[in-house]
Amino acid sequence: MTKKISKNPVITACKVVAQSRLFRIEQLDITFSNGQEVVYERLKGSARGGVLVVAIQDDGTFLMVREYGAGVEGYELMFPKGRIEHEEPIEEAANRELQEETGFAARKLTLVKSMTLAPGYMGHLTHVVLAEDLYPATLEGDEPEPLEVVPWKLDKIDELSMLGDVTEARTIAAAYIVKSLLDKRHAGKSSGK
Repeated sequence: MTKKISKNPVITACKVVAQSRLFRIEQLDITFSNGQEVVYERLKGSARGGVLVVAIQDDGTFLMVREYGAGVEGYELMFPKGRIEHEEPIEEAANRELQEETGFAARKLTLVKSMTLAPGYMGHLTHVVLAEDLYPATLEGDEPEPLEVVPWKLDKIDELSMLGDVTEARTIAAAYIVKSLLDKRHAGKSSGK
């Protein structure tokens, strides 16, 4: 039988071992409740994280963008996304990124889920926001080239997840999470709830 862990380990020291314009690598000295001492490293990004926007049009189509990913050295199909600026509310950041990347804004924004990418070594949060009741609106963004906006039918996410240029786990997870939410919402309306 495994023992339930009841308290978090204690971080006894934290120091920056490398830093760039966007990221900081920290070394953590950690003591676990059983006395074991371990040195970890973590990638520290923006303190507030970023947003990923699943924008749904009235016909059950969501908007994606094709954007260059330097990490994979190729173009990827993904949801609009970006970091949260300073004290900007999550929903405001989502609407700003949506306007910058797709040319649409939303009248209704719902925080669906906050998730991490790799909690073992990265604390970056991605806040998945559902954007509904869209209307045309643009803001100038920081992308180096115009992004291709690609509409995709919500009921075709299984096909989407298998495309060669859809490798970002956040995009795939967000698509399924939002589809599940919308399916439950639709089922509730159908049953009169």
